[in-house]
Amino acid sequence: MQLTDRFFGFADQQLEGVSGGSGLRRLGLYLSQPAADQSPSLVLIRQWSIDDRQLPPADNDPELRLPARGRRWYPLQDGDLILGALRADLDPREDWTADLDARLRLCAGAISHGLSRELECLQLRDQLTQQKDQLRTLIHQLRNPLAALRTYAQLLLRRLEADSQHRSLVEGVLTEQNQLGRYIDALAGLGGPTLPANGDPSAPLLLPPGPAESDITLKERLIPLIERAKAMANLQGRPWSGPEQWPAWSEQTTGGAAVSEIVANLLENGFRYSPPGCAIGLALMEDGLAVWDAGPPIAEHERSRIFERGVRGEAGQERPGTGLGLSLARHLAERNGGSLQLCVRPGDQPVVSPSSDLPALGNLFRLTLPPVSVREPKA
Repeated sequence: MQLTDRFFGFADQQLEGVSGGSGLRRLGLYLSQPAADQSPSLVLIRQWSIDDRQLPPADNDPELRLPARGRRWYPLQDGDLILGALRADLDPREDWTADLDARLRLCAGAISHGLSRELECLQLRDQLTQQKDQLRTLIHQLRNPLAALRTYAQLLLRRLEADSQHRSLVEGVLTEQNQLGRYIDALAGLGGPTLPANGDPSAPLLLPPGPAESDITLKERLIPLIERAKAMANLQGRPWSGPEQWPAWSEQTTGGAAVSEIVANLLENGFRYSPPGCAIGLALMEDGLAVWDAGPPIAEHERSRIFERGVRGEAGQERPGTGLGLSLARHLAERNGGSLQLCVRPGDQPVVSPSSDLPALGNLFRLTLPPVSVREPKA
């Protein structure tokens, strides 16, 4: 086991601190490790001596085979687990005192605590290394079927007539394949030095790398999500209501990746947790947008908690999910200068599009966008 220099430096400080003016001749720090026959063995890892004599390994030290009045052992332990031992050899001309014994016990206790934390860190580091290796293998294996999926979709697209009603479905498959590819690229970059800094070192990577912000408008980012939602609603046999006209902010190019990620999470939540056959829609407003459903309103005592990480409403407990979607969506909204709120009276909201009225009761998640200058529409 390879202990770190930080631990050895700490151990040296403890040994030197207890040795000064104490009458001790030698101190030895031993780590308990299993031998080849699985029997416990003490391995000398650090020592201090008043002269040039060095302690031999415990298994080869003849002095340890006989009892000695001037030698004492202090266990290094974490609870009931023995981690090692501290050996103290006293000068034959000196006597053991209660003060020296207490100092050695404190020294052993401090080293025990440091050694316990060191071993925990080493174990976690090994586990993290194994997980990274497994993740790299999984990413490699995911790329192969994803590439095959793209190839099949492209071949199918070539076989379709230009005016085929099925082209949009195949193009949707290619769009989703590209998104999956960006997520895999994001996974491949986890823990690496190439991840973009976001000003908050504690924040996890939330968005996959995608096109530059200046390339695509919000409208262009949202249309594929709307097409996906229409297809999902048709598959589930539920009414869908989408926007008919677009407000000026839809031509913005800033914050598009975050907005599309928020909308994707809100739509996924709606399709997953609203009752079968219940209407779902995306509505646009002057200062943002909203995803709504006509299902029973979320219980009042849950309306604030559902935005907490890992929390799911009672109605969704029996359905698969992680409880991360709404937490992620609000975090992204606030990090980009907006807000995300729940309203259980969708019909009261000032909607620009669609023109049809929203249900009087239901669940509407309103995303308010920060005020940003709008570029001129594309020619």
